[in-house]
Amino acid sequence: MMKSYSESYKQAGVDITAGYRAVELMKEHIARTTTSGVLSPIGGFGGLFAPNLDGIKEPVLVSGTDGVGTKLKLAFVMDKHDTIGIDCVAMCVNDIICGGAQPLFFLDYIACGKNNPEKIAQIVSGVAEGCVQAGAALIGGETAEMPGFYPPDEYDLAGFSVGIVDKSRIIDPNLVQDGDIIIALPSSGVHSNGFSLVRKIFPIEAASLGKYYDDLSMTLGEALLAPTCIYVKPIMALISQVAVHGISHITGGGFYENIPRSIPHGLTAKIERAACRVLPLFDLIQKEGKISEHDMFNTFNMGTGMTVTVASEDADRALAILRNNNINAWCLGEITTGDEGVVIC
Repeated sequence: MMKSYSESYKQAGVDITAGYRAVELMKEHIARTTTSGVLSPIGGFGGLFAPNLDGIKEPVLVSGTDGVGTKLKLAFVMDKHDTIGIDCVAMCVNDIICGGAQPLFFLDYIACGKNNPEKIAQIVSGVAEGCVQAGAALIGGETAEMPGFYPPDEYDLAGFSVGIVDKSRIIDPNLVQDGDIIIALPSSGVHSNGFSLVRKIFPIEAASLGKYYDDLSMTLGEALLAPTCIYVKPIMALISQVAVHGISHITGGGFYENIPRSIPHGLTAKIERAACRVLPLFDLIQKEGKISEHDMFNTFNMGTGMTVTVASEDADRALAILRNNNINAWCLGEITTGDEGVVIC
């Protein structure tokens, strides 16, 4: 039986018994993520995981770490905490799969001003849902109660994931060639980037976030808080059947920063503006903020959460595989010679 208790520490603002309560509440969520590689229960000093190396000749570990950023401000105002964890997982695992790796496990870190066990469990429920979508196990984490550092009702959320890929199957940007086709995978909205600009345009308060927009078919807050898409399973299905040359996760920096990361020097991604399926939310942001189109494409994903580059002869097959995996993908452009990085025309 747990007998750890400190009245002095509680008077200083840290209730360790609340931490124990939070762990108990989150266990059912963590259990949903368990995979065959998990060797240790929650509560130890480190999470143990034994990867299945069958069919992998030269295993390479690929890691990714990130947080949710100032999107958390919306969760605070809306008092909705059960989806923000999906964003945290997505920002990590979507990066990992750009190298062709399958995410294996995830760990989270929650820092808060006051440990509210029910709220912490809500956050972790979202993390667990993200892990289920990614096929990764949630094998550990940390909840740090930091009174005086964070306000009582606020928290920060970050995490990291580790994946694995056979060295011979790493997706190398040097595979991209002139004439390759760029395929777009749709986003669910702003995802988890660009919120500092969003917060400059819209007041992050109940009245503003609760306003309903016909073009969005929902309130502004609901549209902005929509969790980031996790592309792991459709991308894993794709790379198992098609030779993928490059993958870009469209995060902060939008098209202009992220797409060039998946193509070599001397080649340019030529994006057809007419092919960009810009979501109504981005039209609203641009209109209300009086933002140039260049800055929109240099800040937001604009409705494209990920791009995949394949040989032209493989494009139709790639589209079919993605659509069979519930991704309504489409052709966004092509690779041409040049040093511009990205051209939208």
